[in-house]
Amino acid sequence: MPVNLPSIENQVLPPVAGVRLGWAEAHIKKPDRKDMLVIEVADGSRVSGVFTQNRFCAAPVHICKRHLAESKQIKALLINTGNANAGTGEQGMQDALTSCADLAKQLNVPTNAILPFSTGVILEHLPMDKLLAGISPAVERLTEDAWKPAAYSIMTTDVAPKAYATSCQFAGHSVQITGISKGAGMIHPNMATMLGFLATDAAISQALLNKMTKLIADQSFNCISVDGDTSTNDSFIIIASGKAGNPEITGPEDEGYTVIFQALLESAQYLAKAIVRDGEGATKFITVNVEGALSNDEAKAVGFAIAKSPLVKTAMFASDPNLGRVLAAIGYASRECVSLVNLDVDNIELYFADTLVAEKGGRAKSYTEDAGQKIMQQAEIDITVKLNRGSENTTIWSCDFSYDYVRINAEYRT
Repeated sequence: MPVNLPSIENQVLPPVAGVRLGWAEAHIKKPDRKDMLVIEVADGSRVSGVFTQNRFCAAPVHICKRHLAESKQIKALLINTGNANAGTGEQGMQDALTSCADLAKQLNVPTNAILPFSTGVILEHLPMDKLLAGISPAVERLTEDAWKPAAYSIMTTDVAPKAYATSCQFAGHSVQITGISKGAGMIHPNMATMLGFLATDAAISQALLNKMTKLIADQSFNCISVDGDTSTNDSFIIIASGKAGNPEITGPEDEGYTVIFQALLESAQYLAKAIVRDGEGATKFITVNVEGALSNDEAKAVGFAIAKSPLVKTAMFASDPNLGRVLAAIGYASRECVSLVNLDVDNIELYFADTLVAEKGGRAKSYTEDAGQKIMQQAEIDITVKLNRGSENTTIWSCDFSYDYVRINAEYRT
């Protein structure tokens, strides 16, 4: 079961003015499950996205980028699960465009006003008869109050749906933010297989929203790792409908910028961490803090070296305070960041929770195995690495590797 992930059945997910959602059971991979979602956005909405940096990126990622560049007004998002439409060549591109054209016809909008998203098995063509048959039922269900079924409709190997909502006030206006995400395996930047959709009724200029989306992704979905594998389909979208009535925010100096940025970042980080909490077979939620790096690249290289190490992750599953595995991961982080080749390991301090476990190149004199064992038996474990060579800090979220991770992925296509 997910590690301390609240059930969305106990969450209130308010509608976002100007955003409607509709789901369908298209039977793309399995019968009798929600596997298609349409998100319709009102005229005047701004939409921005960031996508996987995997060079083998899926057809819908290519089409999304193209349509975001071409269209003056995105009108809807079309999401299917069960099939990634990745590694599908020219037919995959045509299938993605055909699905956009079908939804565009039903909504009476241009084809390039539709953004397609797919997630699931790679190297298989979309079952277009099933996908196209599911679009009409999804359109017929469009309503503002459908965030919970929407969260279920984008799941693949997820055990639990993931959603979050918050609100904030500025310039005399109340602003709503509601979002959903999916992901449990093949999770690692850039980006970490995941989809994330955040909607707000705040008025934000297109240019600023593009910048905010990238910044928010870098501090949320680009800070998680389940297994070190970057997917072909990762996508993160922010929709700003502008229906809250606030004066349009165009830059960091405008009233409300800091408030709305922090609220969107809080939402994205919750949804990103929810993916890790629901990591395939996860039993531990691990937070890796890296402090005192010379650069953000250094901090992330150290953080991810620990977070994606199979030896560290299996030790976490076994509740084994195997300090050597963490130190070894720190030591080889220079493979990802050249400036770390001159890292002085004698200056490093390593903490499990608040307990100093290593310093001056070895085990801390005050550390005891019993203290480490108690920490490792917790469901949530904090690791802090103090490099003591600069002022840059970062936080990475990860999970352990259990027997179930192997089973889930061994049986993925069966």
